[in-house]
Parts: sequence; C-alpha cells; structure tokens
Amino acid sequence: MEMQTLALGFFAAIAVGGLAWVFLYPMLSGETKVEKRLTSVARTTPAVRQVDRAQRSRREQIEGSLKEIEARSERQKKLPLGARLSQAGLDWTPAKFGVVSAFLGLTVFGIAAIFGAGLLAAAGLGFAAGFGLPRWILGFLKRRRERKFLAALPDAVDIIVRGIKAGLPLFDSIKVVAADSPEPLRSEFNAIIETQAIGMPLGEACARLYERMPVPEANFFGIVVAIQQKSGGNLSEALSNLSKVLRDRKKMSEKIQAMSMEAKASAAIIGSLPPIVMLLVYLSTPDYISLLWTHPTGRILLAISAMWMSAGIFVMKKMINFDF
Repeated sequence: MEMQTLALGFFAAIAVGGLAWVFLYPMLSGETKVEKRLTSVARTTPAVRQVDRAQRSRREQIEGSLKEIEARSERQKKLPLGARLSQAGLDWTPAKFGVVSAFLGLTVFGIAAIFGAGLLAAAGLGFAAGFGLPRWILGFLKRRRERKFLAALPDAVDIIVRGIKAGLPLFDSIKVVAADSPEPLRSEFNAIIETQAIGMPLGEACARLYERMPVPEANFFGIVVAIQQKSGGNLSEALSNLSKVLRDRKKMSEKIQAMSMEAKASAAIIGSLPPIVMLLVYLSTPDYISLLWTHPTGRILLAISAMWMSAGIFVMKKMINFDF
C-alpha cells in the first residue's frame, strides 16, 4: 500500500514537473518573449524594407541632384561670350561686343600712333584696349550685378518662407518675389516663372538659376528646391535654414572685408605711388623724365616697369582677396 502511494506520488510529481516545464519554463527563461519578438520582426520586416527602400531612393535622388549641380558648376568654367554678356546684365549680342571691342582697340591704336608712340607700343595699347579693357568691364558689371543679387536674396527667401507658412504654393511665393524685388533679383525670378510656364518642372527651373547667376548662394537655393521637389520634406524649414546660412555668409564676407581693408589700403598706396611720383616729377622737371617716352631705351624701361608693376598688383590682389 505504501509502495503504491509512493509510486502515485512520484508519478504525480513527474506530471506536475512536466506541466511546469511545458508552460512555466518558456515564460521564466524568456523564450516566449523571444518568439514574440521574432514574430513581430517577421511581421514588420516588409514595412522596414519598404522604409529602407524609400530612404535609399531619396538618397539616390539627392546624390543625382548633387551630381547634376557639380556638372553645371564645371560647365560654368567654359561659358560662351553670350552667356557672360547675359550674366553681366547686357542684352548685347557677341557680334556687337566684338565690333565695339575692335572699334575701341583701333581708336586707341590710332591715338597712340598720332601722339608719336612706336608701332609696337601702339599695337600693345590697342590690344589692351580692344581685348583686355572690354572683358574687364564685362567682369566688373558681372560682379556688381552679383553683389546686388546677393544683397536682396536673403529677404526674398524670407518672403518665400512666410508665403509657404501662410499656405501659398511655392510658385505663387516666387511670383510675389518677382513682383516686389529690386533688380537683378526681379528679372532672375521672372526667368524662373517663364521657364516653368513653358513646361519645365519648378525644381529644375530653380536649379537653372545658377547658370544665369553663378554664385554659391543661388546654387544653394536651387539645390534646396530641387531636392524638395524630388524627395519631399518641409520646404519652409529648409528655406528658413537657407536664409540663415545666406545671412551668416554675408556677415562673414563683411567681416573679412573689414579685416582686409588695411591690407587693401596698403596695396592701393604701394600701387599708386610710382605713377604719382612720375606725375609729380613731370610737373616739376618735364625734360628730366620725358626721356622715358622719347628715347628708345626709356620706352623699353617704361614697358618693363609697367609689366613688373602689373605683376606686383596682381600678386597683392591675390594676397588680400579671400574666397569662402
């Protein structure tokens, strides 16, 4: 009887232990949590893959946009004359520019020959006036137009940001900027509107702003709009950050200009001192210094001096101008 009771108790203990092993051990050991976690991961794997795929697609679009912008930047280094005239704000044709340059060169050559300059000196002056001076003026007009554009661009971006936050589409906000902004910002944004009106996507039309106004700030604006049009995102926040970057760059540029003014003043004094001394000597004793342009050796020395002065001014200009 006792053996039977012990046997029943033993088998009952084994049964209870087996049930505990089956039901309680997975809970205590964490296997249930692992299985639930694996099940949830298996269920969410398609969603995760879809998110990864979307992120990868957006990254590929951004990389493609940046590559296109880099290609445009490389093309900016080899612009034809017509594009440079447009960037300077002139409506001249290349043929008209060539005719004006040739007329200017021939005029200076004739004046130099009339006043007794040698053939070689007159040809050099004519070449400088016909080839170098018009292109220098073209570069000066281009830089002045770019400065005006950069001065008005941060305010224009702020207007676009406020318009987007108020519920206006990006295209209507650009119309507001084109209507109220000063030149050359007005004409550049009107060009964006006209380009978009003929069927070009707005992102690509804004990205082409850099081709007409080759400054980094215009490139930044085109990048932000082009990426947002392709990949989505909060455009008002992106443009607000761009406005802050533009203003910080402007402050940095003004700070660099202020810090380099002493060096620029020194370079201006050093560069203008020889011509001023030459003029004063001519006013006091003209016979003494007139040998520089009446005697052949003096002409050679004057040409060499002008060449070395030009090289010195060029070196000083490179030392005091900073690009960032």
